[in-house]
Order: sequence, then C-alpha cells, then structure tokens
Amino acid sequence: MPLTIAVLGEENSIKRIGGQPETRKFLENLGFVPGASVRIVNEISGNIIVSVKESRIALSREMASKIMV
Repeated sequence: MPLTIAVLGEENSIKRIGGQPETRKFLENLGFVPGASVRIVNEISGNIIVSVKESRIALSREMASKIMV
C-alpha cells in the first residue's frame, strides 16, 4: 500500500519505491530505501511529515504515494 494511506503514528517498513529514476534516487538520498522503517508523524494541508532514520522529512502527497510500505 502507498505511504499516503498508512495509519498516522504506525511504524511501517518500506517495500519499494516507485516513480521515475530521478524520483527514486532523490528519495533514496533522503533515506527512503527498501527495508527502512518509516512512520507518519503528522499531516498538514496535504503534505505529510514522516520520520525515517531518526529524521523528520516533509513530503508532498504525490511524492509520498510513490513509497510503498
């Protein structure tokens, strides 16, 4: 399922990253790699704040939909 429909505060494991090669590389550089643990911290006006590798990162809903958990 895409990260956008994950439950707020629930710990999830990344299964795969979709999208164009540039998008996948960008997300990998931020720490979104298969097997990594990710958790939605908050959702503000369509943007999602996630915790990955002990960092908090804000993603647009479109970008978050490319992350499968």
